Amino acid sequence: MGELINLLGGLTILVVFGTLIVIFVTGEKHKTPMIRNSFGLGTLIHLRAYGGKNEIAIDEAIKLINEIDNKMSAFKESSDICRINFKAGLEAEIVSKETFYVLEKAKEYSKLTEGTFDPTIRPLVELWNLGGKQGHIPSKEDIEEKLKLINYKDIILDKEKLSVKLKNNNQKLDLGGIAKGYAADRVRDVLKKYKVKSALIDLGGNIYVLGNKESGEKWNIGIQNPFKERGQYVGVLSLSNKSIVTSGNYEKYFISEGKRYHHILDAKTGFPSESEIVSATIISDDSIDGDGLSTGIYILGVEKSLEILEAVDGIDGVLITRDKKVYVTSGIKKSLVLTDQEFAYEEI
Repeated sequence: MGELINLLGGLTILVVFGTLIVIFVTGEKHKTPMIRNSFGLGTLIHLRAYGGKNEIAIDEAIKLINEIDNKMSAFKESSDICRINFKAGLEAEIVSKETFYVLEKAKEYSKLTEGTFDPTIRPLVELWNLGGKQGHIPSKEDIEEKLKLINYKDIILDKEKLSVKLKNNNQKLDLGGIAKGYAADRVRDVLKKYKVKSALIDLGGNIYVLGNKESGEKWNIGIQNPFKERGQYVGVLSLSNKSIVTSGNYEKYFISEGKRYHHILDAKTGFPSESEIVSATIISDDSIDGDGLSTGIYILGVEKSLEILEAVDGIDGVLITRDKKVYVTSGIKKSLVLTDQEFAYEEI
């Protein structure tokens, strides 16, 4: 998810899928995929599409991703988000239908996750310098001051006017935790429009697998072992037509005075989350749902998270805890095979 959220390392996924695809393509050379690597939404993008008008589809998809970035970036001064932030506490800003929709979904998932996912978290992200090369440990006083600005309920939406306003001065939006999910869904829709039947969409770790592999088998997605180097897996999911988004404390972090500080901030405490969960993978029909949920689910903890996941249609999860227990929702159990004997299934 976004700046704050990562799945397995994008390159790891590509190696896994790359191997499978190369083996398959060797056997059926006439079904060579259209492959495109690019950059957008602040992350690496990798698209593979088989069949249909795949070249036209990928060209349009890349263009679409850039358009979404231009509207939802927290860094581009002309974006909807930056314009809203600039006028925080002053007046409403008219935005695109796309940005308005994503903000609606962001508020929806903020409420569902009890504010553990919050798109107004930008002031805290800046305070910790999470986008920089080296993080910064703020004082308690500074954190407490920024926490006053964090409240998704202060996002005032007017659907009729397509206007958005932040209630207070110095509040800032950041859609890094949900915009990639929205973009993945839009890319999927573009590929379908051009009759692409099989595809891998990877937006910086936000994965969507369209259809089955060209062999007819489901796609195999490894869940990164959060305690080992990239490329070591806890288990493998076999899926088709699904989004896979993971929040984990192992991808982005810095160490200060011997203590490790990861990038997933708890919007209630202002500090990196101390949840017993070290990896939360959300499997969903739409990537915006997985993106919007993964951070909050990670922070909430096992019991509350499983309760939410079981209650929402079309969404499942795999939660890994510090003591190497794996909690899986009922809808995805048959699709996951554990491959590391250090981990074991657990139920509440």
